[in-house]
Amino acid sequence: MNQVEKKHPDPERANTRRRQVLDAAESCFSRRGFHGASMAEISKAAGMSAGHIYNYFDSKDAIIAAFVEQNMERVSDMMRDLAQQDDPLQALIDLAGERVLEGMDPKVWMMPLEIHSEASRNPPIAAKLQCADRRSRKLFVSIVRDARIKRGLPADEDMLDGRIDTIIAMFQGLPVRVLHKPDVKIDPLVAGFRVALTALLLGE
Repeated sequence: MNQVEKKHPDPERANTRRRQVLDAAESCFSRRGFHGASMAEISKAAGMSAGHIYNYFDSKDAIIAAFVEQNMERVSDMMRDLAQQDDPLQALIDLAGERVLEGMDPKVWMMPLEIHSEASRNPPIAAKLQCADRRSRKLFVSIVRDARIKRGLPADEDMLDGRIDTIIAMFQGLPVRVLHKPDVKIDPLVAGFRVALTALLLGE
C-alpha cells in the first residue's frame, strides 16, 4: 500500500500530525533534496519517532505525493477564484504581476522543483503529478473556453490546448529563469507576460 495518508479514528488530531510531518519534511527537502533527506532526519525535525511518522505516511514517496496534492489544491483554489471573476481573461492579465512574483518566490517554487526532479526518475510520482496536472488544467481550459465564448472569440479545442499549455509553461518556467538570472528585472518581465497573455487569451 502506498497511499498519501492513512485513515485514523481522530481525523482532526491526525491532520495536525500530518501537517507537522509535512512542515518538517518541507524543511528537510528544501535543505537536502528528496534523496538527501532521510526519514530519520524528517522524524527528528518533526519531533516524533520514525515509527510514529509511518502511522500517517507509508513512505517518503507518500510524503512527496502529499506535496503534489497540496500544490494541486493551491492551483485549484486559484482557478476557482479566477472562475468567480466577471472577466476571467482580463483578470489573468491584470494579475500577471502578482503571479509572476509568486512564481519567483523560493518559498513557492522550491518544492515544485523538487517534485519535478523526482518525477523525472520516479514513475509513481510522475503519474501522481500528471494526474494533478490533468485535474487543474481541465478547470483552467473550461474557464478560458467559456470566457472566450462569452467574448465571441474562437474556442476550438486544438487552439485552446496549445495556448493553455503555453501559458502554463510560461509560469512553470519562472523558477528556472530565476536560477539562471537571479537579478532579472521584474517590471519588464511582468510587462512581457502581459503582452504574451493578452495575445494568448484575447487574440483570434
